[in-house]
Amino acid sequence: MASTKEYRDYIMEQLRLLDNIKYRPMMSEYLLYYNGILFGGIYDDRLLIKKLEINKKYNLKEEIPYDGAKPMYYIENTDNIELLKEIIVDTYNGLIK
Repeated sequence: MASTKEYRDYIMEQLRLLDNIKYRPMMSEYLLYYNGILFGGIYDDRLLIKKLEINKKYNLKEEIPYDGAKPMYYIENTDNIELLKEIIVDTYNGLIK
């Protein structure tokens, strides 16, 4: 199943508190970047982020984005835009260290 443009638009709206969020279409899914750093993506209409030690504290469920991929963290609650911002900023900070 591919991700829909409607879900992509919904996620981009939910990430509106973050400046410099971009997406790139990739094989019917969307890769997500913050300040030019790949932090996650939209896979099968699920918001997934890279699994790091720094974002472990959010107790997110692990999901596989596609066959053969490493597990990522699934953000189910996309309604809390402040928490989304916090999770993504933490993930970004873990990636740039």
